[in-house]
Amino acid sequence: MSPDLEIQIIAVIVAVACSLPGVFLVLRKMSMMSDAITHTILLGIVIAFFLTESLTSPLLIVGAAIMGVITVFLTEVLNNTKLVSEDSAIGIVFPLLFSIAIIIISKYAGSVHLDTDSVLLGELAYAPFDRLELFGRDIGPKAIYSMGTILIINLIFIIGFFKELKIVTFDPALATILGFMPSLIHYSLMTLVSVTAVGAFESVGSILVIAFMIGPPITAYLLTDDLKFMIILSALVGAINGVLGYQFAVYFDVSIAGSMAVMTGVVFLLVFVFAPKRGLVTMIRRRKSQRFEFAEKSLLFHVYNHEGDSDERVELGVDTIQNHVNWDKNFLNKIMKTLKEEKKVYIEDGIVKLTKEGRDFAIKSYEEIVSEF
Repeated sequence: MSPDLEIQIIAVIVAVACSLPGVFLVLRKMSMMSDAITHTILLGIVIAFFLTESLTSPLLIVGAAIMGVITVFLTEVLNNTKLVSEDSAIGIVFPLLFSIAIIIISKYAGSVHLDTDSVLLGELAYAPFDRLELFGRDIGPKAIYSMGTILIINLIFIIGFFKELKIVTFDPALATILGFMPSLIHYSLMTLVSVTAVGAFESVGSILVIAFMIGPPITAYLLTDDLKFMIILSALVGAINGVLGYQFAVYFDVSIAGSMAVMTGVVFLLVFVFAPKRGLVTMIRRRKSQRFEFAEKSLLFHVYNHEGDSDERVELGVDTIQNHVNWDKNFLNKIMKTLKEEKKVYIEDGIVKLTKEGRDFAIKSYEEIVSEF
């Protein structure tokens, strides 16, 4: 297997592994918590390293997971006091724990291969050189197996507790009534995020972990309302971002992790602008359509309220109606043209009048508005 292919496989595995728990972070409005966790778990890694004096010990993952949970716990403790908001609590806890880790590294671990650059940036290009040997046989890069294991754990957790995760995410009160223990599910998810982040550190760094954990899920969120499909689509988008990012990095000879993060942002922006239901273009068109629809109804109401009045010629005159609806002349002409084409109004003796269809539509629209309120 060529190094190029191995790097892309690692990128796809990391992207999918990160995007799975990321879906629930996005839905629970905890996106910034991923940023905090991916940085503060460095303190857990540092503490575990000093206890084991080994960078390969599985206790590093345990330490990172515990520190991730501590990050969430401290944030919630501050937030529950109601003295600070959740984002402010994150802004206090995250820099505090991360800075402690940096101070410890710079003071006591300067000669050890444990530095902030490798944690933040990572380097996928080196992943194929860290091989795993089994019974003296090279079976591929370690990152494929470590992240593959984490991916399987994430899948098992989400599939096994899908119902609980769904209810806790959308209706925590109902989850409590049903006995699902929202706190246990919540902290289990945060532990999963921590383990996923530390597993991906050496290969891609925390910046790309955040990009993969939030970018694909929020992209999928703009494309679907179905949770199951959102999870699948998020994994697919993450995998595509990984492959496209690598191709971009090779073509321009730039950072692989950086290119994947950039590609994640580019794909999100494209979906943000052109998504069929929630895209910016669709929203602009919908608002424009709603504006015209509201204007049509308003004009019909105006005609309906004044037809037959003594001041009908003033209120509904072709040359005077503009003064009473206070619209731009060109906009009024567009609305009038549309209503005439729809056979809802007609002009008689210079006065705007309702057709039967127009009168029925105005009455029905008015009743719908009244019933809503």
